[in-house]
Amino acid sequence: MRLTHTERNHLRTLLARYLSDEQVQQMRQYTQHGAVSTYDHCANVARVSYWANRRLKLGADEQALVTGALLHDFYLYDWHRKGDGTHRLHGFRHAARACENARKQFGIGLREQEIIRTHMWPLTLRAVPMSREACIVCAADKYCSLMETLFRRTGGAPICA
Repeated sequence: MRLTHTERNHLRTLLARYLSDEQVQQMRQYTQHGAVSTYDHCANVARVSYWANRRLKLGADEQALVTGALLHDFYLYDWHRKGDGTHRLHGFRHAARACENARKQFGIGLREQEIIRTHMWPLTLRAVPMSREACIVCAADKYCSLMETLFRRTGGAPICA
């Protein structure tokens, strides 16, 4: 799953507003899967979502797709820490927190909010992805999570791109 040079540049352009944000950069300090940071995981999901949309000609709104993908885990805490209670039911709760953070920080639209809120389906049975973009991100998130957990990589070339 490789992007061309032109596609990588286009993806960076679509995400420029978010990539330079201090709170988005803060995601680098939290571990997501294995030894992969939350930031790297979200970047992986954005790349895979963008790639799938392009290669499979899925016709999703690229800006909404990659924005929702990059911010889908924008919850800004270490869910592995047991002392503060955030680890309890993290899988069920973090999507709502990420959505609220993204809405407050960036004023994201309803489509992006749906992507973020529903990315944990089927774990969150009532939060079902309904849009094309939400379905793509949900699938890309599962793929990247599996790859990151199995191979526990850090830094270097993205696992899922």
